[in-house]
Amino acid sequence: MKEAANKTTKTPKISGSLVSKVGQTLPSRNNSYAEAAHSHVHNHDHHHSHGQVNDYLHAVAEYRKTFPNKQEVIEQTPDPAVREMLLTMQELGIETIFDRFDQQQPQCSFGMAGICCKNCYMGPCKITKKAPKGVCGADADLIVARNLLRAVAAGAAAHGARGRESMLALKLAGEGKLSLPIEGEGKLRAVGKAFGIDTTNKTLQDLAVEVADILLEDLSRTVPDRHKTLHAFAPKERIETWSKLDLLPISVYHEVFESLHRTSTGTDGDWRNVMQQFLRTGVAFAWSSVLGSSIAMDSLYGLPTRSTSKANLGALKKGYVNIAVHGHSPLLVSEIVKVGQSEEYQNLAREKGALGIQFYGICCSGLSAMYRYGGVIPLSNAVGTELVLGTGALDLWVADVQDVFPSIMEVAACFKTTVITTSDSARLPGAEHYALKHDHSNMNEIPSIARKIVERGIESFVDRRAVPVKIPRYEAEAELGFSVEWVNQHYGSVKTIAEALKDGQILGIVNLVGCNNPRIIYEKAIVEVASILLENNVLIMTNGCASFPLLKLGYCSTKALGQTGAPLRDFLKNVPPVWHMGECLDNARASALFNQTAGSIGTDSKDMPYAFISPEWSNEKGICAAMSFRLLGINSYHSVYAATQGSDAVTEFMATGTKDILGSEMIVNVDYVALAHQIVKDLKEKRQKLGWDKGE
Repeated sequence: MKEAANKTTKTPKISGSLVSKVGQTLPSRNNSYAEAAHSHVHNHDHHHSHGQVNDYLHAVAEYRKTFPNKQEVIEQTPDPAVREMLLTMQELGIETIFDRFDQQQPQCSFGMAGICCKNCYMGPCKITKKAPKGVCGADADLIVARNLLRAVAAGAAAHGARGRESMLALKLAGEGKLSLPIEGEGKLRAVGKAFGIDTTNKTLQDLAVEVADILLEDLSRTVPDRHKTLHAFAPKERIETWSKLDLLPISVYHEVFESLHRTSTGTDGDWRNVMQQFLRTGVAFAWSSVLGSSIAMDSLYGLPTRSTSKANLGALKKGYVNIAVHGHSPLLVSEIVKVGQSEEYQNLAREKGALGIQFYGICCSGLSAMYRYGGVIPLSNAVGTELVLGTGALDLWVADVQDVFPSIMEVAACFKTTVITTSDSARLPGAEHYALKHDHSNMNEIPSIARKIVERGIESFVDRRAVPVKIPRYEAEAELGFSVEWVNQHYGSVKTIAEALKDGQILGIVNLVGCNNPRIIYEKAIVEVASILLENNVLIMTNGCASFPLLKLGYCSTKALGQTGAPLRDFLKNVPPVWHMGECLDNARASALFNQTAGSIGTDSKDMPYAFISPEWSNEKGICAAMSFRLLGINSYHSVYAATQGSDAVTEFMATGTKDILGSEMIVNVDYVALAHQIVKDLKEKRQKLGWDKGE
């Protein structure tokens, strides 16, 4: 077992009432943040002494020492296919994300600590011994809080923007203006009932329009009113908690708009008030950007289907028109896959000398298409995209939005891979562009655009016949397509899961998700955490980028039952111990399972043996996802620090400041082995408080 002490860094904590009373100063309806915090802030204007500046600089320096270099990644990454491709790219002299990460060292201490402010042009300002405040007078606490709020606003906008496309498509399909079938009838009718719609005599098309209108209103409401999706689906106990704290959002658009307003020049100067908006925006993200978007997608494209797939680079096929779909928006991807899998286009590919057309999944677009249509082989998350291109096996790379790094263009050029972008929000210099317009006015052209893209893939195959191909011989079989609906069908009810938790067959349930970050050995934390959790009879749910190493290395297979304890293995029988629930938007499935399982035995999610972990998170959506589960009262665990170390007050708030008001904490430890054991320990404590393990 690796020694925990060698890699653990601790963020220094500030003493005094400003931090210790964070929980006490959160507002009720009659007590605003500004009023509650004023008396405490007044006497602590200068709490960032020179010594404390040295503390956070030292903490950042120690944290940087834990970052791996490329050679360490090559030596320690758990996926042999990744190792082989890193060495191949190195031999070819092709730069990857790991080379650029090395070139960036040492990264900026002020940026890592969150105390660089670029919100106006009197700066940028940074907090130092000589300058404890920015030009405008903002101190470290305010600067860090504002930066965090802007990050959460960006995350809410990211998921909300791609969800908006599906909501609009659902509405247009219902109105007959878009020739897409509405494939999720069961989901749509269940959601309609939850919204209080009388579905008895409604046509599927009329119901689609009505549900889509509610989702769009919750996303973009400007006149304050009841957030319908939140009130229809959030646990009553949580709604009451958020209401008392004045955290109920108006809409995603409003809260993102308000977040940018509050952090603009000379507006909100109270870091506590900024953090309240941080939480409120997190609620909007969870129940509209995520759940609302998920409802629209499931209604339009149907629920996941439990199925099996090959995974990893060894599943790449020579001789086929190989098309990778990459990004987060399902609109064009779904149609592209349908067109490419049709007999017409398979025959067209064969006429051009190919064995057929094969699709591969990169990041979330691939996962979404994979669990709905089958035949889409998952290859890699966003960080590994250059390695996939480096095989030379891809004829066409279809990129939509988010986690599509500009660097793919350079690698694609080396292997003559054609890259197509499909969104006005995400263009790449040198890529061909077949896309939806920014106002979505050409949604009715989706079928024709999809056909053009597949035809371009066939052309690219013909043009690339001389390109050498190197495919590592590593692949695994994976099962996917898990959901609450599947649980109810397979086990009869989510209560079966709750009873297995009470009986100790399942120690706890953990949602293991998040993106990847070169600050951690690539994919190693995810794999090692999963191994420790399974040994301790923890049932794991996963989605998004973090799910790829679990797919590639056999954790989403019944073979992984050999890694679990006997109680979990006996309960699962022929079901994998890691349940793949889809793309990162499908955190909605995990939270639904958490809430419904707890509700089936009359317990709140905050009291259940649950945990959320995103060990390698790296972007704004990652902050939002973690906050979504902490808002439910579920602890989040990480091996990457947020940029808060320049403010002990905000660091303390993020770690423990929500314990009293929400019931959750954020635990960060760069030693992911120790972090996994901490989760197990915390799950056992939850069980003991429930009286489930009295003998331990």
